Amino acid sequence: MNLAPMIQEFPSELRMPMLRFAEAVEQNLHAQFGVRREDFDALRSDVQEVAAGQKRLEVKVDRLENALVELAAAQLRTELRVDALAAAQERTEQRLEQLAAAQERTEQRLDALAAAQERTESQLEQLAAAQRRTEYEIRSLVVTVEKIAEEAQETRKQLGGLTMTVGYRLEDLAYQGLPALLERDFGVHIQGRLTRGYMADATGKALEVNIVGTAQRNGDQLTILGEGKAQLSKNDVDRFVRRRLVPLRERFAEVLPILVTYMISEPDVEEYAKKQGIALYYSYDFR
Repeated sequence: MNLAPMIQEFPSELRMPMLRFAEAVEQNLHAQFGVRREDFDALRSDVQEVAAGQKRLEVKVDRLENALVELAAAQLRTELRVDALAAAQERTEQRLEQLAAAQERTEQRLDALAAAQERTESQLEQLAAAQRRTEYEIRSLVVTVEKIAEEAQETRKQLGGLTMTVGYRLEDLAYQGLPALLERDFGVHIQGRLTRGYMADATGKALEVNIVGTAQRNGDQLTILGEGKAQLSKNDVDRFVRRRLVPLRERFAEVLPILVTYMISEPDVEEYAKKQGIALYYSYDFR
């Protein structure tokens, strides 16, 4: 029986040993002049069983190789995933480092803000203390100003009294000196005497007049209206015109207005008064 086709099914590394084994068996059988058929069939069955087992083994080996290939692929994929996870982990660590650095900067800024807040609170306390000192000083200043105001009011009263005294003194001189001066300068003869007094305007309102009297000139009667100012200004002239001459001229037919003073406050006051028809005399004219 030819066993060569069956031996070809063996793996290459077993084919030559099996071929030599088959030849040796065949030679041994021939040397012994024959072999029982059932023994040969049994041997053949054993060889076939070995071949079938070998084939099953090859299938298992193929499966194992396939499994190893798949395992190697899976291992490769695992390594790729591990590499990806390692890269992701590295990026995560970098981000954590960045976050840690940012956190550190934030803490530094918070420390700086806390220090600035502390300085601000200290400045506010200083400002509050300064404000309290200022309020105290203001209260003290108010008290001082009120005291000064009281003293100033008293001074004004005293000055007012002094001014009145000076004014009265000037008017007293005018009462004595004006009659002769008016007769010399305007041909006016004073009837009676010049005095202080009140005169009613056209509406009946009583107005205080510093110098008042009646006089005659060329047979005509006229009214003397005058006022004394220690230092005469153009504003004083205007007030005399507005408050005395205008209201009283509506009542009296002819008026001779007069102003007397110690001195004028501006060089052109005398000319300003004369342009409005007002006679001006100085205190030294009455001597």
